[in-house]
Amino acid sequence: MLSKVQKWGNSQGIRIPKNLLENSHIKVGEEVVISAENGKIIVESTHKIRGKYDIKDLVNKMPHDYEVEEENWGDPLGQEVW
Repeated sequence: MLSKVQKWGNSQGIRIPKNLLENSHIKVGEEVVISAENGKIIVESTHKIRGKYDIKDLVNKMPHDYEVEEENWGDPLGQEVW
């Protein structure tokens, strides 16, 4: 998507299309964090979408050699018995 940097008073601004904001879960009037990395401007919401943790951050913290192991829950009980 192509946009143009425009002068607004003593600042500069970029118009962001509504569908791009909706897909980013950012609302008009909401505070955002703006940063620059590797020649890119990054705009991030200041709120988490759900819960206390971000799943992407949690997965990135997992060891690269992690393997899922089968859990032994013991013998079947009650209606678990077939």
